[in-house]
Amino acid sequence: MYTVRAFLSLSLAILLPIFISPARADSVVYQDSSGKVLSTQTVVNGTSYDADWYLPVGTATGFMLVEHGFSRNCGNLRNVSLNFLQRGIMVLCLNTDMTGGKQDLGIALGEQIANGQLQAPEGRSMPAAIVVGGHSAGGHFATAVGRRLAERNVAGFRGAVLFDPVAAGGFTDNLMAISAGGTRGVFAITSNGSLCNQFNNAYGALKQISNPFVGVQLTSKSTHVDSEGYNTNFLGYVACLQSPPKGNNIQILQDMSGVWAADLLNGTHNPDHYPGGNYFTLHQSWGELKPIK
Repeated sequence: MYTVRAFLSLSLAILLPIFISPARADSVVYQDSSGKVLSTQTVVNGTSYDADWYLPVGTATGFMLVEHGFSRNCGNLRNVSLNFLQRGIMVLCLNTDMTGGKQDLGIALGEQIANGQLQAPEGRSMPAAIVVGGHSAGGHFATAVGRRLAERNVAGFRGAVLFDPVAAGGFTDNLMAISAGGTRGVFAITSNGSLCNQFNNAYGALKQISNPFVGVQLTSKSTHVDSEGYNTNFLGYVACLQSPPKGNNIQILQDMSGVWAADLLNGTHNPDHYPGGNYFTLHQSWGELKPIK
């Protein structure tokens, strides 16, 4: 008999050739007044990966990793990444297999960033302030990157913003290292329990960390691919036995994660998007979210 993880891995692996399309190297795939998205090659630990870089106009306020989930690709996180770009944040997403959260690759990327060896395209300077983030298995990957940055005492490392992360081996230790006793922010936006988020298997770790607030669960018909929003596809939500993401959930996710990431990077605090704040309280009263803790 298959376990839930085995069933999900098998079913999505069958769909993998349909889900993932190769990124176009060295080409601008999106551009507006806030900046552009460049599809190019990025080398990590000696291997070249297709990657999407979100490059703001002018000097970036910070750098954020936004990694896609298992059997997905960077294009599925286009709008949520543009949300960060429009706040002046430089974003990186690697197009690669995220099976199991790729802890070793995450550690290698974290080491490369810590050593100042990750190179942004077009000769751009890498911002000093750093936040890690990712969706599903990409959320686990992001925590591995963050743990390495914490272990290396990277001064500009500010914390994590995760999208319905799926925990694998080492996830709890990763979060503990990132939080460092509550001195760095760890935030998550999650969905209702489902096959695809292993029925919120990240909650055990999220609820252990010292930070008094770690985020919200979207509760009104939320889906595992809410972070993909309008960039998802039929297979993305059907594989999770769910319906398409709802517009309200997409908007809440982008509003809150955008503020949280900007606050971490800029050293600010917008109270509206935290417990007790107007935005938070309003959507909680409408039954659209609840605190994880």
